Amino acid sequence: MKSGISDNASFQNMSGGGGGRAIAYLIELGNRQGDMLMVNSTPIVIRALTGQVPYSYHDLKPVASIIADYGAFVVRDDSPFKTWDDAIDELRDDIRAITIAGGSARGSMDHLVAALAVNAADLNGARIRYIPYDAGGQAKAGLLSGEIQMLSTGLSEALEIAQSGQARILAVTAPEPIPAYPELPTLKSMGYETSFANWRGLFASPDTPDSKVEEYVRRYRKLMQTEAWAKVRDRNGWMDLFRPTDKFQADLREQEAQLEVLMTKLGFIR
Repeated sequence: MKSGISDNASFQNMSGGGGGRAIAYLIELGNRQGDMLMVNSTPIVIRALTGQVPYSYHDLKPVASIIADYGAFVVRDDSPFKTWDDAIDELRDDIRAITIAGGSARGSMDHLVAALAVNAADLNGARIRYIPYDAGGQAKAGLLSGEIQMLSTGLSEALEIAQSGQARILAVTAPEPIPAYPELPTLKSMGYETSFANWRGLFASPDTPDSKVEEYVRRYRKLMQTEAWAKVRDRNGWMDLFRPTDKFQADLREQEAQLEVLMTKLGFIR
């Protein structure tokens, strides 16, 4: 709306069922509600692999991916861990020495990203002590209250508490320094050969005409070239990841195959 591309937009957060409720809602209503898209992310692939939800992206019509939001590992400002290497040294002595929390269940994305990062240090990431919270806000509160020692979350959420002076970001999972926040160390910059991007993308109901999907793609391609979009992107530490329908579908299939291998290796699925 700020860019002038649309004069009317609304958003409804439909939680429940590990994202399954929102998918079912979109499938059931189809195009009867007019222009309606669902925003989703990497967990739509992860949850389908773990069998947590009865639906996946295969049941919808992918429109386009928009951004990549990288993972971040956050500690309280008074934490004895000053660097990611400090935390890894502690885990080398005892893999369960650090309580690492996330705003999602065991085996879901926050847990997976933390295990992946620890795995990159030649440790058994599947054995970390992960504490699941019901939502990101509760996980952040757990960190700040001292209930847990480290938070595994998205960079945009990590920036919110780090910029308040209450916490510090030890590492991010971006493959290279983030232009808006070049001071944040990446795992790769510290010698850990791993990275992870949580994309955000748009999905339409399965009966949406191809012509309508093409219209959505044109609209969002235009949006991502505006100054209004750039301000929101940089404020949240996102990276542009615009991939129109065909490329987005190919990315989803590739990620599904990669995650299946990784999650099997880490013992999250069998």
